[in-house]
Amino acid sequence: MFGRVKPLDAILATAEKKSLHRSLGAFQLTMLGVGAVIGTGIFVLTAEAAQKAGPGMMISFIIAGFVCAVAALCYAEMASMVPVSGSAYTYSYAVMGELIAWMVGWALILEYAVAAGAVSVGWSGYVVGLVENAFSIDIPDLLVRGPYDGGLVNLPAMLIAGLVTWLLVIGTKESASVNAVLVAIKVAALTLFCILALPVMKMENFEPFSPLGFGGIGAAAASIFFAYVGFDAVSTAAEETKNPQRNMPIGLIGSLAICTVFYLLVAAGVIGSVGAQPVLDASGLGMEPGSRELAAQCAAIGDQAVVCSKEALAWTLREIGWPQIGNLIGLAAGLALPSVILMMMFGQTRIFFVMSRDGLLPASFSKIHPRYNTPHVITIITGVFVALFAAFFPVGLLANISNSGTLFAFAAVSIAVLVIRRREPGRHRPFRTPAIYVTSPLAFFGCLYLFYKLDAKSQMLFVIWAVIGLVVYYAYSRSRSHVGRGSVEVHEMDTDVPPTSVPPIE
Repeated sequence: MFGRVKPLDAILATAEKKSLHRSLGAFQLTMLGVGAVIGTGIFVLTAEAAQKAGPGMMISFIIAGFVCAVAALCYAEMASMVPVSGSAYTYSYAVMGELIAWMVGWALILEYAVAAGAVSVGWSGYVVGLVENAFSIDIPDLLVRGPYDGGLVNLPAMLIAGLVTWLLVIGTKESASVNAVLVAIKVAALTLFCILALPVMKMENFEPFSPLGFGGIGAAAASIFFAYVGFDAVSTAAEETKNPQRNMPIGLIGSLAICTVFYLLVAAGVIGSVGAQPVLDASGLGMEPGSRELAAQCAAIGDQAVVCSKEALAWTLREIGWPQIGNLIGLAAGLALPSVILMMMFGQTRIFFVMSRDGLLPASFSKIHPRYNTPHVITIITGVFVALFAAFFPVGLLANISNSGTLFAFAAVSIAVLVIRRREPGRHRPFRTPAIYVTSPLAFFGCLYLFYKLDAKSQMLFVIWAVIGLVVYYAYSRSRSHVGRGSVEVHEMDTDVPPTSVPPIE
């Protein structure tokens, strides 16, 4: 029915033959998840949500968070049952076949690499804003904005992408240790923001609550969904996790719960303290950040400028009388946002690593550094592309494109967990998705709804990317697939399966 399927036992055996070092525990995984989730979405894209939904972005956060929560429950079962690298790609391979798995892996490139570029741009906005406010200087836009954002090239964004690439080449454990420190800084900054902003909330700032109606709330949810993207990157670390059957669900669900609480508090602080009404164009619709028309309006609207700021939280604190603390928030974002870039690129390289190990990408992609024990070749290639994305595209566009790939992958996992539950009900599941026949459809249709609410440009780019992926698969990957060649080795495990070659299941 699904074409070539790589059996779960074969996936686990392949991972054991050419595996990554297991060094991550439950706490490190949770911190990796928090580090991946809390970032540009809340530090920067609060402005994007406010522009489309006004105060109604509170509902947008809840909608996006709910879709992620039900998807996380599906991910947790699959990740605990298949504790190897590859995330949604690996799960799809085991359940729905090679073609679907390839398309999921191809879509994950949009999620991770493009998302890393978006966060790099967000980091650049905070750092540039911090420098300009601290030293009272004006850095030329030509050097800190891409051509779609009123400049020429975003050099700071390129720089941070390069530094994170270098850190990932050095090693996973070292990267996770640095990430834990950055997460602590980030959580402290958001806590300080809430302490200062929540007490000065004014209820009149919440009116009108939804100036563009539920359509605006839905559109904002599709954009702010990016604020939750990242928890699934934890699942790509399954092969490097100690006791993954226990620790993967803790990392996935724990990180999402922590982040959701922060998001609602921070969104309430921004709206209640300075207001957050959309900037409207002539047709009455919210405009995209980065457009020249929006920039012109931002210059004229004064107290509404939070919807245009590339450093929304720092700007908010300056507006309510805490300019120095605002600069500290900018500094914290500058220090902490690289943890999100790190996790996004970490996820991307591990997806590529597993696809290469399966023969769908060149074998050189899965080469492991003799000293650092990391997939250095694909890490460097990924870093180059992330730097290019960050250099030339605005954060809003990158975030929406990333969301399209993420939603496709989430939808695939929500189907996969239901299919494997029916196909192999007796397989050991350290974590079981509760109310699977409710949770799985909710995750699937929630992803479809958010994809529908994305802007037309992002939807079209996803379709084009998918078509390119099909061409690559049939022109290169299908003929080189290890499953297609019948060369998937199954080693002796805790099963009765003898060492042999497993033919492709057609």
